[in-house]
Amino acid sequence: MKPMVRKTTVVGLKNCYRPLSISAIKCQEAQKDGNGASGAARGKKPLSRIPIGAAETHTQKIDTGSTIEFTTWKAAALFLLLGGGVYYFFKNEKQRLEIEKEAEANRGYGRPLVGGPFSLIDENGEPFTEKDLLGKFSIVYFGFSHCPDICPDELDKLGVWLTELKKRNINLQPVFITCDPARDPPEVLKEYLSEFHPDIIGLTGDYDAIKSACKKYRVYFSTPPNVKPGQDYLVDHSIFFYLMDPEGQFIDALGRNYDEETGVEKIVEHVSAYVPKADREKRKDKWYSFLF
Repeated sequence: MKPMVRKTTVVGLKNCYRPLSISAIKCQEAQKDGNGASGAARGKKPLSRIPIGAAETHTQKIDTGSTIEFTTWKAAALFLLLGGGVYYFFKNEKQRLEIEKEAEANRGYGRPLVGGPFSLIDENGEPFTEKDLLGKFSIVYFGFSHCPDICPDELDKLGVWLTELKKRNINLQPVFITCDPARDPPEVLKEYLSEFHPDIIGLTGDYDAIKSACKKYRVYFSTPPNVKPGQDYLVDHSIFFYLMDPEGQFIDALGRNYDEETGVEKIVEHVSAYVPKADREKRKDKWYSFLF
């Protein structure tokens, strides 16, 4: 009798010894990376996206993110630079137009509100009229040599203005007209004004000529009544500097509210905004004449 042999069938045994494909290996590695065991942590290089046999090009090494950031920074800087320049230009232009309109209003229409013909003599005894104001900016002040405090203070301030304006290449003609011709002959004015600034021109004349000049410039002055010869007295008068343009026309009055700094800046503004009369007349027919 033959002994009985029991047959056992192992299901799927053949599959256990089947070699793994490349895709299966990659799948296992990806699963391990998902569980925290990444290839980079084990010192392995990440898989390259460059095809086998292909060379790495220069454009593949460029960091596009940094390029975008750099370009954005340059564009922002250019925008700020151009915007600041445009703002500065229009701000200065607006201020210049305002100063020009102010000067045009002060000039008046027809007969000038301030200024006009006069005939006096300077500290050297030479004739001086309104025609000597032409061709240059002038500043006119009315006072008298016996003034105890106001005139000396204002003339000191004028001297500072003249010095600072010369540093900015602005030559202003300063004119001092006395309101006290009885005590201010040419030689007295020459000595008195030399203490303040060498460029100041002193003007005097007879009483009627002085009174006429004061009237033309709308200057108030008065002397005490019944003054005896040799008697000391004070002259009451207006305290303004009258700024005149190169055409001899009034453009602004600077009072005591202007100090050594603000007075200079105001004069510089007017000089910079000045437009000759011929050019002012030409643009009256332009469509943009309303700006002025």
